[in-house]
Amino acid sequence: MWETEEFGGEHEGRPGALLADGSEPGPVYFDTGSGPTVHRSTDWWIYDGTLGAPTATGLRGACSCGWRGETPYSLDWESVDRRSPYLFDTSGPEADWDAHITDVTSRTVPVPADLGALLDQIELRLCALVADEPLAALRAAATLERLTQRVATDAASSVEAVARPPWDTIAQALGISEKAARSRLSRYTLRY
Repeated sequence: MWETEEFGGEHEGRPGALLADGSEPGPVYFDTGSGPTVHRSTDWWIYDGTLGAPTATGLRGACSCGWRGETPYSLDWESVDRRSPYLFDTSGPEADWDAHITDVTSRTVPVPADLGALLDQIELRLCALVADEPLAALRAAATLERLTQRVATDAASSVEAVARPPWDTIAQALGISEKAARSRLSRYTLRY
């Protein structure tokens, strides 16, 4: 999986399998014996034609948000090490996913440059403090947590109070799904 620190699970990327007709196969289920759970997988290397799985003929970038890359990349099963399929070169789909993340980021609300620089400085200083004075770093981190909780609560309340924009606008500004945006604002406004 490919992931960014900012978007986390909202935009997890992966190489997605493509069948010969250009469709994306559904998950493959594995019955591991008795028990209530059945393992399922959508990892591209599962679609090798064995154990009843369809045979993938290509890959494309895929994201947990539903985005799919437009460019199909040919999949030559002779080049795939069956014991270590994750070592196969998936740089094409990953580059497409990177472009998707760049697009998502470009549509988010910008953080003012001076504040971004200040946050970078705080991170560097705290990381240095961890090595020199870990207890001081913990105290500073606790202060930062209290500050961010207070600011997040105030910001979420302001969004709710002042002609709240539509949820799709909020979601795009934060680079996350509408469901995650609702959850984030609720979490912040219900903090107290």
